[in-house]
Amino acid sequence: MKKNVALMAGGYSGEFEISIRSSHQIAENIDREKYNVYLIVLSREGWYYETENGRVEVDKNDFSLTIEGEKIKFDAAYITIHGTPGEDGLLQGYLDMMQIPYTTCNALVSALTFDKSICNSVVRDFGFVNVARNVLTCKDCALTKEEVLQRVKLPVFVKPAAGGSSIGMSKVCQEEDLMPAIEKAFGVCERVLIEEYIKGREFSCGVLELDKEVKALPVTEIVSMTDFFDYDAKYNGKSDELTPAPIDKSLSDRIQSLTEKIYKALNCSGVCRVDFIYEQDEDQLYFLEINTTPGQSEQSIVPQQVRAIGKDTRWLYNTILGQLNL
Repeated sequence: MKKNVALMAGGYSGEFEISIRSSHQIAENIDREKYNVYLIVLSREGWYYETENGRVEVDKNDFSLTIEGEKIKFDAAYITIHGTPGEDGLLQGYLDMMQIPYTTCNALVSALTFDKSICNSVVRDFGFVNVARNVLTCKDCALTKEEVLQRVKLPVFVKPAAGGSSIGMSKVCQEEDLMPAIEKAFGVCERVLIEEYIKGREFSCGVLELDKEVKALPVTEIVSMTDFFDYDAKYNGKSDELTPAPIDKSLSDRIQSLTEKIYKALNCSGVCRVDFIYEQDEDQLYFLEINTTPGQSEQSIVPQQVRAIGKDTRWLYNTILGQLNL
């Protein structure tokens, strides 16, 4: 008997459209002989499923749809929401209460990894990977420029502590640009991370659990045409993403090993992606962030890495669903 899968997309952040793109790629590749797939779009106006006759609202009391008099309940949720509420643990907490399995990290891990400041502190304490020096400032008790510069030195990246796709992020090289950059980031999140710039090559590595073994995918090098890997570079073609990365095997092995260790140490699940900066002079890798719902459009990094091992996204998405043991 086919299982009903809620493919959950959209969300409440500026990454809504990116999530919708990912959902279309996933929907096209889930095995329809095993699963009935319902694309559930989340927005602040409501949760709904689009039919030929219009929108059907989700009954959040039991997470169901009623279509032409038939009540449809779900066996699982495939979450592809970037940002809140699908990446920060809120949706996972709701699904836990509904006793519906899902494809991402649990609520606690999602919340921890979504907040860059908290995640950096936890990863730094693991002791096996470098994290750039940083400082947190909050809108209701903001640090002065002098207080920030006592703790970190320019240049720095200023970014919302919770958020993705580099929305609200700035690179700051001059003192006079620091406070405007912080105000820009406050427009996205009330907590802002200010992180020292590490000059180096940027790498990204996908990772997932296969047959109860955590396995890193091939490494991608990101070569941005902009000053850093911002929204334009990520989604408007202003970067080159080289998969597999043009690096020697020893560095590739180090990145993959660190990716697997971080995934395990944070107690992740589903498919994630870990980003690093490699500082060549010191031969050091620095942790940037972990993305627990990475983009899944055809051009996204994880699909590139899957193709590099001779698989396709159909294999990826059905493997992830298969691990839920429905």
